[in-house]
Amino acid sequence: MSDTQIFVKDADWLDWHPNPSVPAFQVPAGAVDAHCHVFGPGNEFPFAPERKYTPCDASREQLFALRDFLGFERNVVVQATCHGADNSALLDVLAHSDDRARGVVTVTPDVTEYELARMHELGVRGVRFNYVKRLVDPKPDEYYRTIVDKIRPLGWHVVIYFEPADLREKWDFFVSLNIPIAIDHMGRPDVSKPVDNAEFELLLRFMRENPDVWCKVSCPDRLSHGPIRGGAPLYADVVPFAKTIVEEFSDRVLWGTDWPHPNMKKEMPDDGILVDYVPSIATTAILQQKLLVNNPTTLYWS
Repeated sequence: MSDTQIFVKDADWLDWHPNPSVPAFQVPAGAVDAHCHVFGPGNEFPFAPERKYTPCDASREQLFALRDFLGFERNVVVQATCHGADNSALLDVLAHSDDRARGVVTVTPDVTEYELARMHELGVRGVRFNYVKRLVDPKPDEYYRTIVDKIRPLGWHVVIYFEPADLREKWDFFVSLNIPIAIDHMGRPDVSKPVDNAEFELLLRFMRENPDVWCKVSCPDRLSHGPIRGGAPLYADVVPFAKTIVEEFSDRVLWGTDWPHPNMKKEMPDDGILVDYVPSIATTAILQQKLLVNNPTTLYWS
C-alpha cells in the first residue's frame, strides 16, 4: 500500500454490471467461480505504472457479494494485469476470505522463498503468465522458467493466457516446463470458424498429449461474434468449442465468471446470464459437478 492516489478510468472503460439477473440455473453445492479478479480500489491498492489500461474499482466486498448472489461458495482470484506484480489487492482478498478463496499471482524472477511461502499460507496456488500482447509485454522464456523453478517445490501450477498463434509458437516451451498448466479462456479460439479448425485442433492435441493441462471454458462474452445482446444468453457460437472440451476432458475443466470483466468494449455481460450459460456446455449433472466443484477443489483446495 502507498499514499492515496487518484486514478481516472479509461474513457472507454465499461463498468461491471451493477444489477445482474438471478440465474435460473442453480449451481451445485460447493461451486467455485474459478476465474475472477479484483481491481484496487485504486486509492488503497494502486494500479501499476506499467499498466496498459486503467479500470474502475472492483473491491473484495463487491466480489464476495456477487459470489453469494450467484450461489457460489468459493472463488479463485487471478491477478489482474493492471496491478502488475504487486499482488497486494489479491492477497487482501485471500486474507479476508475465511478460506473460501484461492489465488493466482503474478511474480518476477527475483521473488523470494519467504514471499512465496507467505503467499502459499494465504492461499495462493499458482502464477499467471500472460502472452496477450495488447495487455502486456511478454518476457523471454528464461524469465518464466526461473519463476517455475521457484514455485515447483510448493506444488503450484501455471496459468497461461494466450491466443491461438501463441500456442504454436510456444508449444515446446510450455511442454518443457513440466508443471501443471491451466489455460485461460480456451486459448481464445476464433469461434467464427468451424469447431474442427486447425487452431482449435491444436489446442485439443495439446491437452490430449499433456495430461497435466487444464482448461478454463470461461468468457463466452469475450469470444462470441454475436452482435450486442446477440451473443447472450446462449452465446451459441461459443458453445460447440466449450462443449467439446468439457466432454473430452471432463476431469480437467474449470469455469469462472471473469468478473469484473476487464477490457470489454461492446457489451458488459450479465453475470446471471453467464451462470445460465453453464448447462449448455456441461449438459449433465455429473459434468456440472466436475466443472464447478470437483475439478477446482482438486486443483486449488487439495
